[in-house]
Amino acid sequence: MNKFIIATIVLILVIAAAYLIFFNNAQAPSNLTQQQDQIQATVRESSQSSQTYEIIYANSGYQPQNLTIKAGDTVKFVNQSSSTVWTASGVHPTHAVYSGTTLQEHCPTDSSVAFDECGSSQPGESWSFTFEKQGTWPYHNHSSAGHTGKIIVQ
Repeated sequence: MNKFIIATIVLILVIAAAYLIFFNNAQAPSNLTQQQDQIQATVRESSQSSQTYEIIYANSGYQPQNLTIKAGDTVKFVNQSSSTVWTASGVHPTHAVYSGTTLQEHCPTDSSVAFDECGSSQPGESWSFTFEKQGTWPYHNHSSAGHTGKIIVQ
């Protein structure tokens, strides 16, 4: 009878262990799926909240010249010309339309609030700016002021 009790206890322990292993494996994919769903929702939310656009600067000027975006979006200006480019807010030469400051006020201190590259990009380089303020913001190449465009921020 002693062997019978031991065998029964061992059998119960094996069944309990098998149940726990099965139960834990059955729960893991559910938790993993929930985590993946949360990550995907965050990525969707992030991608919906802001985007990055590209404007190419070539020898003939900016392409596209005009771009409509949403507040919080970023525009990357890529120099694919054979010369330098200095992208800046209108109106030439003050660059003050977006920030409401003078060129001397915003470039030496904090260019992150000024829609102004505050210097030249060499061919192959780029510069990015995130537009936080709604409105129509003209821009130009300070090095070749006839090359212009505008960013419309909704």
